[in-house]
Amino acid sequence: IDANPGSLVQALISLGEMATATQSLSDDTLMLLGSELNFAVEVVSPEDEDRELLESFHLEFGEDEGGEEALEQRPPVVTVMGHVDHGKTRLLDAVRHTNQVAREAGGITQHIGAYQIQAEFDGVERAITFIDTPGHEAFTAMRARGAKVTDIAVLVVAADDGVKPQTIEALNHAQAADVPIVVAVNKIDKEGADPQKVRGQLTEYGLVAEEFGGDTMFVDVSAKAEIGIPELLEAVVLTADASLDLRANPEQDAQGVAIEAHLDKGRGPVATVLVQRGTLKHGESIVIGEAHGRVRAMLDENGNPVDEALPSRPVQVLGLTAVPDAGDTFLVVSEDRIARQIANIRQARERNAELAARRGRRTLEDILQGLEKGETGTLNLIIKGDVSGSVEALEDALLKLDVGDEVDLRVIHRGVGAITQNDVNLATVDSAIIIGFNVRTAERVAELAEREGVDIRYHSIIYAAIDEVEQALKGLLKPIYEEAALGSAEIREVFRSSKAGNIAGALVRSGTIRRNSKARVIRDGVVVADNLTIDSLKR
Repeated sequence: IDANPGSLVQALISLGEMATATQSLSDDTLMLLGSELNFAVEVVSPEDEDRELLESFHLEFGEDEGGEEALEQRPPVVTVMGHVDHGKTRLLDAVRHTNQVAREAGGITQHIGAYQIQAEFDGVERAITFIDTPGHEAFTAMRARGAKVTDIAVLVVAADDGVKPQTIEALNHAQAADVPIVVAVNKIDKEGADPQKVRGQLTEYGLVAEEFGGDTMFVDVSAKAEIGIPELLEAVVLTADASLDLRANPEQDAQGVAIEAHLDKGRGPVATVLVQRGTLKHGESIVIGEAHGRVRAMLDENGNPVDEALPSRPVQVLGLTAVPDAGDTFLVVSEDRIARQIANIRQARERNAELAARRGRRTLEDILQGLEKGETGTLNLIIKGDVSGSVEALEDALLKLDVGDEVDLRVIHRGVGAITQNDVNLATVDSAIIIGFNVRTAERVAELAEREGVDIRYHSIIYAAIDEVEQALKGLLKPIYEEAALGSAEIREVFRSSKAGNIAGALVRSGTIRRNSKARVIRDGVVVADNLTIDSLKR
């Protein structure tokens, strides 16, 4: 715009905005400045900005290369949704158990956020990929980033309980994502089960069963007794074949989306990715969101190493520089240098966006004074969790809280891993509350938080965290019950006993360890076991 930075600062001051020449500004402030200087300001969405970034490196995300002849059939990707108590998790377990390949591999299927099964239909072996993510993650955060992950939704409804509000919410998410729905009527072996009633209830929401003249497939199942699982898988395959054209080019450079990610003590950042097109291979350079690296290893859902992953295949990827967010898109690039440059530019943009968003945030005292004057109050939050999917799901749920116009909620930072000194420093500056979901503070960080007066709330249940924040926004927080640490010990070795089970050989690091007191096990700041009781102590 050919303007002197000093004159821009003066214009901002005249508008009541204090800023320096090198400071990031919020979108609202830029619009105000443009209006003052008679410039048209166009705010570009993060998606468009990222598309332009990739184009500058002659890259494009989301398109299959080549013509029709280059496309090959790929397996359907399925997300199981429904009410929390209607057996969604049990159904996923039942599907795993029917998979002969996983059974032969011997061992427990690891939770990597997604898995693929093999099933036979009409004498042909077919693969189906299932995504196992918190709630509606596959439809909200991932879809918002432009990565349509799911092809088919399986809606689980209990035959003895019927349609619930959470069922309707799941249904709305699936319909908004424009994916076909297969209904699994679960718990048909329970007393009081009425599958026909469920069919009637869902008719009101546009899901009409085939036997009623509609086009939605309903399958009666019992996840507990493993009844109807083959029929459910067949319904998924039939729906995919009838309604969808599931094809991708396996020969191009791989692209896809991160389903889940976490920080592993021994292996570093680990991301579960779903390949959407192309073939991901060992040793390739990859960029996922703000993380980049070289594919050092790939593991399937059974923990077995794989050399390549075809379209619709979920794998764990090792070798990244940082933990990406669930829903971040990934793509393979020709060399490490390009991956690093793209990741660095994204990191810089994210930092600038956070700095701009933090401008103008008020202190807690300002909020209280504003509330007394009838103004809007703001509650700033920092969310830390054990895996990125949980963090994103919690943030998404919190931002949807309806607490009227008098209070406003802002998540100023979120991340994976233990609560660090940087988190506390940020909370100090912005008068934020830190929510730890299945994580604790890193070493000596708790003392810093206490010294700085930073409020840290720990939770292991997502609904409890949401409820507490909602109460805080409404000014109805119940009295805080403070947890007093008696002592800490480091586990040096674990002994096995046929009578007592596992026995921890531990060295007391601080305080006192008492018999019958409560304890938790923490590894790298992440809670791995909670609400334990110390049954006995021996020297």
